[in-house]
Amino acid sequence: MIGKKNIVFGFLYLVFTAALGPYMIKTMFPDVGQAEQAKQAALAPLQQLAQDNFEKDLEPVGPDALSKANTKGILALNQLSNAEAPIDDMKGGPHAHGNLESLLNIAAGLVLCLMAGPALVKQLISWVFILGALLHSGMLYLRAFDVAWAGKVLNTGAGPVLVLLGFVLLGLAAAVWFRGEPVRD
Repeated sequence: MIGKKNIVFGFLYLVFTAALGPYMIKTMFPDVGQAEQAKQAALAPLQQLAQDNFEKDLEPVGPDALSKANTKGILALNQLSNAEAPIDDMKGGPHAHGNLESLLNIAAGLVLCLMAGPALVKQLISWVFILGALLHSGMLYLRAFDVAWAGKVLNTGAGPVLVLLGFVLLGLAAAVWFRGEPVRD
């Protein structure tokens, strides 16, 4: 059964990419928590000034003091945004795409197991899906961990092209050879 490797790959890759969730929480959320605390510490005086109609000790707050408080607040918001950016990149990139491409490999493997086409065509489709996942979400995964060459491979666009090619080939092959029952190769 030629699609079996896609099913096995899909489940193993799903575990691998899904593991990014706990990794993000364990390693990246502390930075966000610290940035959140720094933001609140910087914005608290501004919030208090706004509530007090921009007066301190019944005297209007001067422009210098107000601009310094604003600058601290802006920098704290920027620090929080910078701490959240790697998490957002990982959630939207390797985590989401890896999970999706895992499930696509499982589905493609199941369809391949139900097709009575030439073994060479089925092998080609099978490997196109696996390589597409590795060259797309696999490179996103490695890039998230600062593996420099992964970004260069990712920029070629080969991964997404292979995934789309896999869809086209699988659709055409299924239109011709789909049997709806397991086929021995």
